[in-house]
This record gives sequence, C-alpha cells and structure tokens, in this order.
Amino acid sequence: MPQKPRRNSFTTPASRGLVRAVGATGLWQREQWTALPDMPYAGVILTMPDVLWPIFQQNRHLLYDLPALGAAAIQQWVKARYGVRVLIMVVQHTFGRRLNFNPHLHILVSAGGLQESEGRWIAQLHYEKDALMHMWRYAVITYLREALRAKVLTSDLRAEDLKAVLKTQYERWWNIDIDHFKSKGQFLQYAGRYIRRPPIAQHRFVKITDREVQFWRKDLKEKRRVLTWYSIEEFVATLAEHVPDRYRHAIRYFGLLAPASKGRTSAALFVLLGQKKRPRPPRLSWRSSLRKDFGVDPLVDRRGQSMHWVGRLRPMVQPPCGAYQFPEPTL
Repeated sequence: MPQKPRRNSFTTPASRGLVRAVGATGLWQREQWTALPDMPYAGVILTMPDVLWPIFQQNRHLLYDLPALGAAAIQQWVKARYGVRVLIMVVQHTFGRRLNFNPHLHILVSAGGLQESEGRWIAQLHYEKDALMHMWRYAVITYLREALRAKVLTSDLRAEDLKAVLKTQYERWWNIDIDHFKSKGQFLQYAGRYIRRPPIAQHRFVKITDREVQFWRKDLKEKRRVLTWYSIEEFVATLAEHVPDRYRHAIRYFGLLAPASKGRTSAALFVLLGQKKRPRPPRLSWRSSLRKDFGVDPLVDRRGQSMHWVGRLRPMVQPPCGAYQFPEPTL
C-alpha cells in the first residue's frame, strides 16, 4: 500500500524576517536597476558637528526634515552652477560606531542633470566639496535658528546660549565626503550597503547575556578595535533611539526622482540618453528569495522530501519537568 505523506510541523518566522531584511534590499536594487538610467553617479555623505547631535536627539520632529534640507542644498547648488535638475535619493542614519546618536545623510545623486529650459541632458557634473559643505551648513543652521525663533525647538540650554552655539558651529568647518561611481551597477552596490542597514551588524557581537551586551567597534583615532559593553537596559534604550518613528521612510526621493516629477520626466530622460527602460521586475516569493539568496529551499526537509501545508497544531502545554516534548510525525 502506498504510504501517506509525512506530516511535518514547521514555522519560518525567522526565515521570513531574514528575507525581509536581506531580500528587501535585493528587491530594491532590482527595482532601481530598471528605474534608473545607466550613467555615472556620486555618493555624498553629509555630517554635522557633534555639538548639534543632542539638539536633533531631543527634537525628533526636526530630525526628519534633514533629508529634505540635504537634497535642497545639493539641488540648489547644481541649479546655480549648471542650471539643471538631478536625480537624488537620501538615506538617513542616526547611529555611529558606538551606537551613539549621530545623525547624518547618505545622498545618492546623478552625475548628470536635465536642463529643462532647452530639453537636453548635461553630462559630467562635478560636485565641489567645499561649495556643498557651505550649502549644507547654511541650511542646517538656518533651519535651527528658525525653529528656535518659532519656539518649536527644545533644549537644555538657554535661548541666548543656544544662539551662541549655532553661531560658533556656523563659523567652523563641517566634514562631508564624496564618492564617484562610473556606472549604475557600482552606484546600486554602494547604495545597498546603507539602505535598511541595522544600527549594529550581527558579526560585531561578542557576548550577549541576561545582564550585558558586548560588541566590537572601530576606533578611528587609535586605529584599532575596541570592546564596548552595555547593560541590557542601556543597550535596549540606546537601540530604541535609532528605530524610525511610524510612517517614516528609510529612503526618500527628490529632484527628478521625486514622486511628483518622476512620472513626467522618467520616459523623456531615457529618450534623451538613448536608453531603453526595462520593465519592473516581479516580486519574488519568500521561498524563491531564500533559494536565490541562500541556496536553501525551506519547503524541502533534510531527507530531500517536499513539504506542503497541512494545517496548524495547537500549542502544547509544557510538561512539569520543564522539557518541551515535540510531537511525533504522523505517517
């Protein structure tokens, strides 16, 4: 007599969560591969002095305007310098190597722009580091001054002391960095490192107990790895600060990639560049994502037999001895 199929109970919440973290990045890269034209791009990192970090830490409603400020600083400079509009996407991070609160922006921008007055594409834009720094610094300090004037900025400092701090920070140098990419592929590989990136990578953890968490971090000044530890309460509280508020997007789009502009300019942009736009790739199922990214089929057991959905098992009551007993498979 033919045997009945083996009845296995299995759950995959961890697997599906892993696919959401890893597979979502891959899906985003595939979608952007079809949506973006192939051209040189640039990666701009905008930072601010550490004196300003606590201000945005205490005023999260101001924190979420930073992507718009950074994009506007770049777009205004490009418009004044070349008379064009560019493609801009912004990834906002709030964490540093020590899990400290360190707001900064990773901005991905095209190295060419659309001159709308004449309907032509201007290639080989050169982004000037000093000029962009001045634009970014002016945007942030002016924004904070306006927030202080409108009384929507909370601070432990008196208003006069805070004004003095803003004046001092406006007169100092701010660090920014610019990377250049020759192709869309390099650009997306770079972008994949930052989108949906957790505040701390799993491989950095050294020890996790019910009392403390230990992990490695890089000390750039001493040029060596340093062991850092937190109590469980401190670690959770620190990590919670980097969780975006509800309805906040990890990636925001501006310029020619802004939702209001993309529908009107995307097709024309590909025509100007002499390129053909590819269709949007279909979304992979969680099973296909696991097979593609990890080479594992979650619906094949260790004996090589295919599994299919039968039903749910009701939760079992834990035995008095404290050892959980798994049910025997039903043949």
